[in-house]
Amino acid sequence: MSEPIAVINAGSSSIKFAVYADGGADELLFRGQVEKLGTAPRLRVTDAGGEALLDRDWAPGEIDHREAVNVILHSSLDLLGGRKVAGVGHRVVHGGTRYSEPVRVDPSVLGELRALSPLAPLHQPHNLAAIEAIATAAPDMPQVACFDTAFHHTQPELAQLYALPKELTDEGIRRYGFHGLSYEHVTGRLREVAPWLANGRAIIAHLGNGSSLCAIRKGESVATTMGFTAVEGLMMGTRCGSIDPGVLIYLMDQHGMDARALEELVYKKSGLLGVSGVSSDMRELKASTEPRASLAIDLFIYRIAREIGSLVAALGGLDGLIFAGGIGENDDDLRLRVAKRCSWLGVDIVQSGGVGERRLSRSDAAVDVWVIPTDEERMIARHTREVLSG
Repeated sequence: MSEPIAVINAGSSSIKFAVYADGGADELLFRGQVEKLGTAPRLRVTDAGGEALLDRDWAPGEIDHREAVNVILHSSLDLLGGRKVAGVGHRVVHGGTRYSEPVRVDPSVLGELRALSPLAPLHQPHNLAAIEAIATAAPDMPQVACFDTAFHHTQPELAQLYALPKELTDEGIRRYGFHGLSYEHVTGRLREVAPWLANGRAIIAHLGNGSSLCAIRKGESVATTMGFTAVEGLMMGTRCGSIDPGVLIYLMDQHGMDARALEELVYKKSGLLGVSGVSSDMRELKASTEPRASLAIDLFIYRIAREIGSLVAALGGLDGLIFAGGIGENDDDLRLRVAKRCSWLGVDIVQSGGVGERRLSRSDAAVDVWVIPTDEERMIARHTREVLSG
């Protein structure tokens, strides 16, 4: 395969994309995103070195997700000078119980993925809208769906079950786990930079606006903090994380909240934003003098440390802790505070600062601590190339 591979990662308010040369997932040509969809849309594209190639703005509401995908498609073709793209790989949040590996999209697959939208209502429709937009604009373009849930199919049955009646479990109510493409990429890098961890017991902390932890044993997922939906587990930017179901029943009874109001609360109005009343952005919280901003950060760190303890129990011990995601990769202070709370496990950070892949602990530490930047788009490109190459 000699043509470039394109990747689209569509979210609720932004669409990230990247193009890799000659089908080789290791050679980035350019990447970009259309951000602030619905408010102040902006397209920005940079080359592999970070130099700006395109920068364009629209008025609020001027373009939607589908039109943004068309802009990305035509902009990419222009930057490629008319070269044909071999195919497009997509991040699709939910693959259900069936899809444990990437798959080429056809009408039948698309129909099955639409049926999973109730399991990921804030993500799946946007993922599929990007696929549908390309199918309309370029019907002959091969497209591949890569699933955030697929990596967790290796988990034992006990890790997937909720304590619910069997008929509800059979209906598909179980722990799926998410951020799988990120965990897959980080695990792959571990095999290169720290193979002893890849073959041991490690916890990967994907910390960003969406946050989760994953317990890895011998390179496979054995437990994770997210469950049936991407709202379970850690406190996040705007998501509450795990909550007593009785709270939701109380809100229905005492505040008259229906399903949509609860959805808005737990997905969009809680987490760092809800506790602080200031922002969902960690950088803004750290700059704020509002006491509740500090409280939100404290709670975020507490929840991470507490869930690490839970996953250590699932693993039966801990050999390594790896930080990834926007916050995990860039926030020295947060990593130090998490490590301090986990010192009872032997977690000790002796190096801060720096960029890229790096060890933060001593080489002889009881628990090896690393930062490994994630790259979901690169992972999707590799999967897409493999599927299209047969």
